[in-house]
Amino acid sequence: MPLGLILGIGRSMRRKRTSSLNILSSKRAPRDYYKGKNCKPTGFHTRKGGYVVVEEKLPNYVVPDLTDFKLKPYVSQCPREMKTTTTPEGAT
Repeated sequence: MPLGLILGIGRSMRRKRTSSLNILSSKRAPRDYYKGKNCKPTGFHTRKGGYVVVEEKLPNYVVPDLTDFKLKPYVSQCPREMKTTTTPEGAT
């Protein structure tokens, strides 16, 4: 009996605390809690229920000019078999 009590105390000490934020989800939190998906808002809500988009908060993607680039943007699902030549090790 005392051994079981000691083991139970040891298990409870190893268990994570339920108050830590990484365990907190919308099911364990208050009714109005929304955890989100790690994305930043692009604007703000107005008093009348509208939404204003702020241009500075929109993502800006910088894409280089790829007009003379040799490779294609996608990989084919049906690759062709290529003949490769093997060289002995140590030969350059």
